Amino acid sequence: MDLEAVRTFVAVAEAGRFQTAAADLSVTQQAVSKRIAALERTLGVRLFTRAPRGAELTIDGRAFLPHARELLRVAERASASVRPGHRPLRVDVIASRSAQSNLMRGFHRAHPEVDLDVLMLVDIESAVAALRSGAIDATFRAVAAPGRPLGEDIASVRVLDEPLQLLTGPAHALADARSVPLARLTGHRIWMPGIAPGTEWGAYYDDLVAEFGLTIESTGPNFGSDALLDTIADTPALATFMGAHSRLIWPEGHDLRRIPVTGPTPVYPHSLLWHRDNPHPALAALRAHLAATTAGHDAAGTWRPDWVMPR
Repeated sequence: MDLEAVRTFVAVAEAGRFQTAAADLSVTQQAVSKRIAALERTLGVRLFTRAPRGAELTIDGRAFLPHARELLRVAERASASVRPGHRPLRVDVIASRSAQSNLMRGFHRAHPEVDLDVLMLVDIESAVAALRSGAIDATFRAVAAPGRPLGEDIASVRVLDEPLQLLTGPAHALADARSVPLARLTGHRIWMPGIAPGTEWGAYYDDLVAEFGLTIESTGPNFGSDALLDTIADTPALATFMGAHSRLIWPEGHDLRRIPVTGPTPVYPHSLLWHRDNPHPALAALRAHLAATTAGHDAAGTWRPDWVMPR
């Protein structure tokens, strides 16, 4: 059903005259007449009769009027659900307890008036495709992995360098260290299930291994953070890396240790990506909030891959 014809029908019903409805809709009276005639053909009934005082609704017209108004209300709600400024700001993060989620929680506290949808996509290709299609408004990534340009339509800005920490159980050889030089981790098994080949975080850890001769194992199924923490707590030979801003909760009996890594400190670079033509008004507020509340890029004594974008 032609919504413009329905809108015209409602305008004539409310105005009582074709000429007045035409003025209200900023169209000609002839256009109003054609739309009403087309709608009557679609419905198979007459909606108006001509009278000296103007256009009067027929019995069928009076029956159709409340449904016509509801059609227009539904159409407006459907349009508003995807219209920038009326729909939620959709932001992709890697994990629910990550530094990226913390950044979004901070934004929500600072801007409670902004409706948010937080999603978790799998890889950067899916995220960039979602930016281009309009399915999401922004994504947090380490930007592109080596040899994978984003394209000129995708804008990005580095927002946070997150230091990596070593997470061990109480019986690990390094459990009592206050900090650990990166070179001292050579020969220790660092278990990180779930590193997917071809992802930007996979490229990050590949470069970290190549640069410092570390042993990072990604074998075995990834049953999530709780299972990872259980294994680290019970296995003295294993440790794992985690971000300093990641939020993890474990049972008291695990007695896990978060140990800063130094000399240099590897940092994971979080960047915000968005489509240059995205008109959502809250996107500018998010970028301004991140610019005002994050700092510490390329600090002395830190390491990041060469392919990560500069600040």
